[in-house]
Amino acid sequence: MNQITPAATAARARAAPPPVSRREVPLAAPSGPGPKRDARGRIVNAMTVDVEDWFQVQALSAHVDRDSWDLQNRRVERNTDRILDLFAEAGVSATFFTLGWVAERYPLLVRRIVDAGHELASHGLAHVPVHAQSADAFRRDIRHTKALLEDTGGVAVHGYRAATFSIGSRTPWAHQVLAEEGHSYSSSINPIRHDLYGAPDAPRFPHCPREAPDGFWEVPMTTVQVRGRNFPCAGGGFFRLLPYAVFRAGLRRVNLGEERPAVFYFHPWEVDPGQPRISGLPWRSAFRHTVNLGRTEARLTRLLRDFAWDRMDRVHPELVPADG
Repeated sequence: MNQITPAATAARARAAPPPVSRREVPLAAPSGPGPKRDARGRIVNAMTVDVEDWFQVQALSAHVDRDSWDLQNRRVERNTDRILDLFAEAGVSATFFTLGWVAERYPLLVRRIVDAGHELASHGLAHVPVHAQSADAFRRDIRHTKALLEDTGGVAVHGYRAATFSIGSRTPWAHQVLAEEGHSYSSSINPIRHDLYGAPDAPRFPHCPREAPDGFWEVPMTTVQVRGRNFPCAGGGFFRLLPYAVFRAGLRRVNLGEERPAVFYFHPWEVDPGQPRISGLPWRSAFRHTVNLGRTEARLTRLLRDFAWDRMDRVHPELVPADG
């Protein structure tokens, strides 16, 4: 009788393919058609905008009372119009994850987004983190916001992005609720370590969460993996903080090295260096919010030129139901 030695067991384990859970199944399997490419052969990435005003960000939440939002210097309309102009000049379509609060006050802005050929998606009603809500409160929030956006924009809303990437281990019910309320995908997980958010152990690429029914997808923020650690490469404050060449190299690594489309996000207030400043902020909050605001538009213009971009639902058409 042949004996199974420890060495043979280890060799057999190395040769066997690792088990793949449904959570880890990639959206574009290696045997599939591969990622979308433009006429130059470049992988097309997903360009996204989180439509919220400067005073609604999480870093300022302890210093700007929600009850005072309507009294603030509101700049989201003019800033979003500027972004629409930049996209039109570059020939880029994008996905606009829009707050219901914004849609209620600027319905014509929502129509301009849709009329320009962009995808309209939900960012929730009033930028409340998902983990700060009960499952029932979350359901009411997304149901109201989805209906509001669809009535205002005149199009179906499939996508959702949580405030401050707040879907994670504390909200195991969130994906299920989103699916039950008619959403087919979320882009709410950032697989990095961060003091305000992050799920570093989450899959790096689009996947079907275990907690959701078949056909519902999570599209995480893009990261670059170095020595087993995920580093941010999806936009936001890191896009303003890092040298552009470093960020560009990271995206190229994802596109060329891993042959995957990236997801980029930013906010309208990030192209507005003249926005009001709040005195007395902790240095970290002030730095995060204001660093390199004066350079963002120029960097964004370079980014639109250096890479290929499109709406989330066209970069990943599997996200949207065939009858949607």
